[in-house]
Amino acid sequence: MEYVRAFLVGGGICVLVQILMDNTKLMPGRIMVLLVVTGSILGALGLYDPFAEWAGAGATVPLLGFGNTLWKGVWKSMGEDGLLGVFKGGFTASAVGISGALIFGYLGSVLFKPKMKS
Repeated sequence: MEYVRAFLVGGGICVLVQILMDNTKLMPGRIMVLLVVTGSILGALGLYDPFAEWAGAGATVPLLGFGNTLWKGVWKSMGEDGLLGVFKGGFTASAVGISGALIFGYLGSVLFKPKMKS
């Protein structure tokens, strides 16, 4: 049942984002930033963790989960390092995800030789 719930929650998030893309003039990059910021705000309000615990990977894998992870890292690092934690906490908490995106993005560009659209 966990898989079904994760699939439905993740799919629901995707459906809402697709509706946003189809019915507004927002560019995809701005929608991505909106999702990350929303996840951070929900995490700061203490609403995201109970939701993520219930929904599983359906809530932690999308960009909302990335925003929540950034928030957790910043909050923890601010407690340890003060103001410096604002700048390093997000990178510390999400280093693996960021590194994976960079490495696989680079490998994809080497293997598939991307071209600009005309």
